[in-house]
Amino acid sequence: MGCDGGTIPKRHELVKGPRKVEKVDKVAELVARWFYCALSQEKLRRPIVACELGRLYNKDAIIEYLLDKSPDKTPMESAAHIKSIKNVTELQLVDNPAWAGDKESIKGDKYDDLQAARFICPVVGLEMNGRHRFCFLRNCGCVFSERALKEIKAEVCHK
Repeated sequence: MGCDGGTIPKRHELVKGPRKVEKVDKVAELVARWFYCALSQEKLRRPIVACELGRLYNKDAIIEYLLDKSPDKTPMESAAHIKSIKNVTELQLVDNPAWAGDKESIKGDKYDDLQAARFICPVVGLEMNGRHRFCFLRNCGCVFSERALKEIKAEVCHK
């Protein structure tokens, strides 16, 4: 029954304190930012576009968002700044030869390594997994790591 004389409750057992704030897992947040579309939350697949804020989108998700003219359309905060297809840049990404995500079976019996990235920097070879900063050129869409841009120190695309 409790409190029948056999036990003496402590203060922390009787008084509930403030709840602990849940911390966001930074690794999971980076995985979500670099592996999933910011608009549709689906896996990124080619063609991939980016806005001036650096968010990655599937191009078909952006086109569907822009074509949806229904009055009951809820504004998506991740794409509210995109008014036309000219506001996004199609990215020229380089595949990572070490990544075998889509090549293996999709039965669900394999281990998904979330640290291995699908794309790499063509100059330095750094993986696009969120640990390193990446930049893209708006005129051609080429994607480089920030480290590569510092090493090259050129105003033109390397291609």
